[in-house]
Amino acid sequence: QVQLIESGGGLVQAGGSLRLSCAASGRTFSSYAMGWFRQAPGKAREFVAAISRSGGSTSYADSVKGRFTISRDNAKNTVYLQMNSLKPEDTAVYYCAAEYTYRDRWYASTEGYDYWGQGTQVTVSS
Repeated sequence: QVQLIESGGGLVQAGGSLRLSCAASGRTFSSYAMGWFRQAPGKAREFVAAISRSGGSTSYADSVKGRFTISRDNAKNTVYLQMNSLKPEDTAVYYCAAEYTYRDRWYASTEGYDYWGQGTQVTVSS
């Protein structure tokens, strides 16, 4: 089992940058595929980015491709989401998710993850 704590959210102007962090408990972080999702008010939770257990494979939603970068540091039990060129439509609560996997793969749907953080608010003003 793993516990996830997100940080790094806040208020930023359009065009600005933020880096979200997700710290995981436990000694087997490198056995988990990790993902970032977001949920805006009145909307369903949506996929943002995912990374395999080794960090060697990543995936992004089309809406953030070229602007966001997911990475992980297995020695620090942490996954990051670097968000550049932020837009007002990026405003949402951002959630970190983890799934134990025997394969070096990522998951791009909420159903693929068993463990979730509490979320961190990102607000982008125009």
